[in-house]
Amino acid sequence: MSETSETKVRMSKVRDGADGQKLVARFLKAGYHRADVPVLQPADPFLELSGEDIRRRLFLTSDEEGAELCLRPEFTIPAALTYLKAGVVGRRVDQVFYGSVFRHRPGESGEFTQVSLESMGRTDREAADADVLAETYGAVSEAVGAARLAITIGDLGLFSGVLDALSLDAATSRRLALALGEGRLTSLIDPAKIAERKESPRGLARYSGVLDALKGADPVEAKAFVKDLLSMAGITATGGRSAEDIAGRFLERAREDAQTLGNEQGDILRQFLAIEGEPDDVTTRLRALAKAANLPLDAALDRFEHRVGFIEARGLPLGAVKAAAGFARNMEYYSGFVFDIRLAERPDRPIAAGGRYDRLFERLGREVPAIGAAIWVDRLNAAEVSAGEVTR
Repeated sequence: MSETSETKVRMSKVRDGADGQKLVARFLKAGYHRADVPVLQPADPFLELSGEDIRRRLFLTSDEEGAELCLRPEFTIPAALTYLKAGVVGRRVDQVFYGSVFRHRPGESGEFTQVSLESMGRTDREAADADVLAETYGAVSEAVGAARLAITIGDLGLFSGVLDALSLDAATSRRLALALGEGRLTSLIDPAKIAERKESPRGLARYSGVLDALKGADPVEAKAFVKDLLSMAGITATGGRSAEDIAGRFLERAREDAQTLGNEQGDILRQFLAIEGEPDDVTTRLRALAKAANLPLDAALDRFEHRVGFIEARGLPLGAVKAAAGFARNMEYYSGFVFDIRLAERPDRPIAAGGRYDRLFERLGREVPAIGAAIWVDRLNAAEVSAGEVTR
């Protein structure tokens, strides 16, 4: 690295530090409490709870006893585990975390700084959602200017309601939910693709005879059989996953590949995903779709409207907020309200994002309402620098 490049890196880190401290001070003033978690974390919670997108981008290592560890890729899972260990379930806890997180990012540094808000224990969910969005937006807009920002909101509860109403099997529902979070659902439900899968099965579905035999077997025996096949092939562990984990995922994929989506079901999902615009208009169009397709979404839509009312009451300009029925984020533990904030000139990546993660606590065996957000300080810093260059 040249001296000039090293100087730029050092200056960027200094600016990131200054911006991060400024953000933390703002959130402390808003009533959040400073918290921290170790940089080195047990890998299992992230492998099991965060989703495929994070799993494949972890920086993994192990200790001398063979326990798998990782550099923290985000703050939410450690914050949730700390909340449970503290024995304060049922109590409201609002925290702000600040520090380096580590995960592979193509074209960007794998070590970067985040400021993370975590609000756990608030039962007034829609008001809490609006508060976290408003605090995050206020901090970011103060740094780079509101005119440069684009806000997108969604609600995964609506999508879950549609899937439930379509009477899909569990494997298909999970496959569609994962595809939504990974941004590939539109292609998955394309009419031509649906017809193609029915006529010419691909992937594991090609081995229908083997899969049918496995379906009829005891689940434990089927998993042991696949695990033995992997072991005979010399596959014991890869990418942080054991042969047993791989066997379980194989059988899950087998069940998924054996499923097909009906034309009518696909049409309803395509109509749902096409609905986006100003929040009030989106609500009206979703109610019309629900009525026409006999989807029981009234309760979820009431919550959506209630949340929008709180967002407006917090002073956010609804005209600048785009609501999208098909908007999702790539963490498997999100279960309701989701949002991100991007620069209008850089719509390819968020500078802040968040969502409701009640599902994370459910998977940890407890019922705790929780909403969080993260700000990418390096991206925020780059946006401030570009604004300064433009105004020179």
